[in-house]
Amino acid sequence: MMMVRIGDGRRELPGAEEVGAKAANLARMAALGLPVPPAFVLPVQLCADVVAGKGQATRQLVDGLKGGIAFLEQATGKSFGCSRNPLLVSVRSGAARSMPGMLDTVLNVGCTSRAVRGLVRATGRPRLAWDCRRRLLESYAETVIGIDPGPLAERLSQMIAAEGVSSERELDSEALERLVCDEHKLLEEADDDGWLEDAAVQLERSARAVYRSWTSERARTYRRLEGLEHLEGTAVTVQAMVFGNGGMSSGAGVAFSRDPSTGADEPVIDVMFDSQGEDVVSGRRTPETERALSRALPDVALGLRATLKRLESEFRDVQDIEFTIEEGRLWILQTRAAKRTPRAALRIAVDLVHEGSITQEEALGRLEGIDVEALTETSLVSAGQPAAVGVAASGGVATGRAAFDSASAERLAAAGDPVILIRHDTSTADIAGFAAASGIVTAVGARTAHASLVARQMGKPCVVGCAAIRVDGEAQQARIGAAVVSPGDWITVDGNTGRLYLGRGEIVAQRPEAELAELSTWRFPRDTGPGGAIAEAPAA
Repeated sequence: MMMVRIGDGRRELPGAEEVGAKAANLARMAALGLPVPPAFVLPVQLCADVVAGKGQATRQLVDGLKGGIAFLEQATGKSFGCSRNPLLVSVRSGAARSMPGMLDTVLNVGCTSRAVRGLVRATGRPRLAWDCRRRLLESYAETVIGIDPGPLAERLSQMIAAEGVSSERELDSEALERLVCDEHKLLEEADDDGWLEDAAVQLERSARAVYRSWTSERARTYRRLEGLEHLEGTAVTVQAMVFGNGGMSSGAGVAFSRDPSTGADEPVIDVMFDSQGEDVVSGRRTPETERALSRALPDVALGLRATLKRLESEFRDVQDIEFTIEEGRLWILQTRAAKRTPRAALRIAVDLVHEGSITQEEALGRLEGIDVEALTETSLVSAGQPAAVGVAASGGVATGRAAFDSASAERLAAAGDPVILIRHDTSTADIAGFAAASGIVTAVGARTAHASLVARQMGKPCVVGCAAIRVDGEAQQARIGAAVVSPGDWITVDGNTGRLYLGRGEIVAQRPEAELAELSTWRFPRDTGPGGAIAEAPAA
């Protein structure tokens, strides 16, 4: 099995150990009739051999990609690398267990100059076409080739300044075309062995890069921290692109079927219009909420809520999905069990039992590894006026000394002090700093970014999107209004309310007694004696 199709009508596919959890769940959604772009997957078993450069694995990789692209062309009616109706694809990772943001992804693969012309013909949207080309050049150069992204980022900044706009999202098609031409020249000089205009080369090397990301430092650190060192590798999922960057009736987002921070039975939805998925999960921008989606595209918002409930019912657990809206049409790109705080895990387990979705035994199994008896709900006694307010991404309260990079966080923590990691934005490369910190703060970002997911999984209070914070990474300090926060200064983070305070706050802790009491009855069930009398089970 060197390639498995998703979306060809088959209901039975190999399991997550063979094709990764992402592909297995995609196949399950396709079988349910949900709007899933067609895809194919190269298996986990190829990972180690491709990374090692073994000849047989290379042949299997090439053959699998060739067969898979033929399937996608048939399924979509488009042609890969074509100049009339081009097929573009995403190349994504997928281990047997979710590793959010730790492995690489390359979008818009196949977007050659010929494909740009084809996209303009097919969509009538030149800005969409040139934006896809820009995104491919920038991500491929950094992710696949390993080129320093600095020169490309500098050219982008220059273009934004010259056009008098605030970000690349405001560049028109003519400006994007000029920017792409400049980036193309930079990359020709830096490293071009044909990939710039060869869709097949882009695809093969992107697949290799995704396999290779399994051995990255951040991926190895994550597996060590999460006890996943037994996993054998990642699969590679190749999926037909749908475009969220085609205007204000399009967009990309992430949604949870319940609040992964508190466990409340209410969806959490973040969306960015006229964007692609990496814009949302990277945490480099602050997206809009379900309210904005309901105003702009009410039918999509209703359909998304219904899909969340259906997936939660099908998988019998809280789901974390990635979606794209293409000209008012909703597409589901991924679903997985949501990473959640320990406190949310307890509440969700109890609620799912009450709803009849899972048994008490299943709930107890899902809480294994969490010291539920030590669970507390922390809050501030009296904190006064917050220095900054952002988005509450992971619940709880923490106070600690300010650190502005992962190395500093690890160093302060090793000295015995609690640490608050403060960043402009966070990437999953900060995983070691997350582990060392007691709390996390970012100036931009969203509840649904990869960094927020990891913070919740680790049970760390996290506040993102604090627009009042100006972080200077080089100077190792942050400004909040007139105040300057230096390394080692005390900071208090309230992940329940999204507030940040200067100094050390007084924290109180309260146990979730009701849920803990119910959990106790599941562990030591009461027996009904003669005549219906209830006898307590003997103490362990």
